[in-house]
Amino acid sequence: MLEVRGLATSYGNIKALKGIDLDVAPGSVVCLLGANGAGKTTFMKTVTGLLAPASGNISFEGEKIAGLSPAAIVRKGISLVPEGRAILSRMTVLENLEMGAYHRRDREVRKDLDGILARFPALAARKGQRGGFLSGGEQQMLAIGRALMARPKLLLLDEPSLGLAPFVVSDIFRILREINAEGTTVLLVEQNARQALKASGYAYVLETGRIAHQGTSSELRNDPKIKEAYLGGRQ
Repeated sequence: MLEVRGLATSYGNIKALKGIDLDVAPGSVVCLLGANGAGKTTFMKTVTGLLAPASGNISFEGEKIAGLSPAAIVRKGISLVPEGRAILSRMTVLENLEMGAYHRRDREVRKDLDGILARFPALAARKGQRGGFLSGGEQQMLAIGRALMARPKLLLLDEPSLGLAPFVVSDIFRILREINAEGTTVLLVEQNARQALKASGYAYVLETGRIAHQGTSSELRNDPKIKEAYLGGRQ
């Protein structure tokens, strides 16, 4: 579904990504692990058109998308849940969700909106409330719901557990598993390696702009180097 080859992205003279090769198969959950500053968010922004690659190629369903605008990439079927959620704090929950379907002209928007509110009862109870007044967990649910309103084939999530209480993190990952089971492919960027490796089938580890390790999630969970660096040295 998603094929990335030789992807390089720079901020001025700083090379943030240095030749990334990565694949996401249809129906899978793939995670990208790495420490702060490894280039994870840069990767997500480049795939979604928010940053222009310096070199390399990004293909989605066999079609080159590198260089397309973010809006065009959303229309192709890729949605991003950004790091920090980036909800529209002065707009209501309902308005935030409607913004996720901004590009759509089909007659299923209302049906999808009702489905999102049914999936996230806390949002349904606060649909007239401004997004900035929601808790962190509710804001993350809103960000996910907004991305789903675009009807993505591939959902990208950048640090969905960031700043959330453990019980909320468990709920978020449960929701991600449900979304994937319903047919949406997921690419997940996470520092919470334990949760990410449990939720995914394949994983990549990014270190200073390069892929340092890759393999099935179970293989990486049992790799002594990965356990020491990302899992606290134990299961």
